[in-house]
Amino acid sequence: MIPLPGVYRSARLLALPLLLLLPAPACADARGGPSRPDPSRPADRPAFNADRAWAYLTDQVAFGPRYAGAPGHARQLRWMTDFFASVHADSVRVQPFTHVAGDGKTLRMSNVFARFQADNPERILLVAHWDTRVFADRASDARGRRLPVPGANDGASGVALIMEIAQGLNAAPPPVGVDVLLTDGEDYGPGEGDMYLGSRWFADHLPAGYRPRYALVLDMVADPDARFEVEERSRRAAPEAVARVWDLAREMGYGDAFPTTSAGEIDDDHVPLIRAGIPAVEIIDLDFGPGNAYWHSPDDLPRNASRETLRTVGEVVAELIYRGG
Repeated sequence: MIPLPGVYRSARLLALPLLLLLPAPACADARGGPSRPDPSRPADRPAFNADRAWAYLTDQVAFGPRYAGAPGHARQLRWMTDFFASVHADSVRVQPFTHVAGDGKTLRMSNVFARFQADNPERILLVAHWDTRVFADRASDARGRRLPVPGANDGASGVALIMEIAQGLNAAPPPVGVDVLLTDGEDYGPGEGDMYLGSRWFADHLPAGYRPRYALVLDMVADPDARFEVEERSRRAAPEAVARVWDLAREMGYGDAFPTTSAGEIDDDHVPLIRAGIPAVEIIDLDFGPGNAYWHSPDDLPRNASRETLRTVGEVVAELIYRGG
């Protein structure tokens, strides 16, 4: 991701043929209308297992750099698709695409798109990028700037959180359908023209009728000093969803980590989705390490990330889903 005046982040494009949504029969209430869960009541749901989520994070870092062409990129792609098959997603699709980068290289990338309760017309889309940055352009010295970013927080954290939630989606189905989009090429860079590639492709190839209620984009969600302010593009595009997330965090005792102050505008995977007509909410902590020193640096490592922050965000997202969004 690249900080710009009033913006922050990066994303990438994927070509994933999505399934058309099929209407599911609605349950009727006493008056004969469709019933919906009460979003004001605590949900009966699986607990968010932060230790397991943390293991998913460290597993990804152990693959090594995960940018297009690196051995770790191919290893992680196989690992993710095997995982979603193992938790019995209704469908798991790898959608490959190519991108000619600014340096002339042809990059082969892939999004992963998994669906749970595919016949439920009420849906939420969970999004995280799974790639890592090629060079640590924010490192403090020239040698460090030639190294790749390990991506414990910037990449692995969002994927790990979504994988942990996915563990329970089949065994304990929530009242809404859930789609998972793991995007490639979000952080390739160095410039914005070579970022957000997977989300741009996805937004450009939506099948007719695909309109989830909203999308949650989870990025950099394992900073020990958690502070998830409200991103302004999200507030304008999805004000009800923003209010729901931040109100729920406060209700659950996580208000300090989810202040309602403004983060300003950020460029990230949510922007292509918003432009395609999908309300999208960015959950991101923009300040990683002292003076943001760990962002886009070789120090984006598990030792500088936090399983407790993963737990905080994971509990909020899981509660949101199991209360019906």
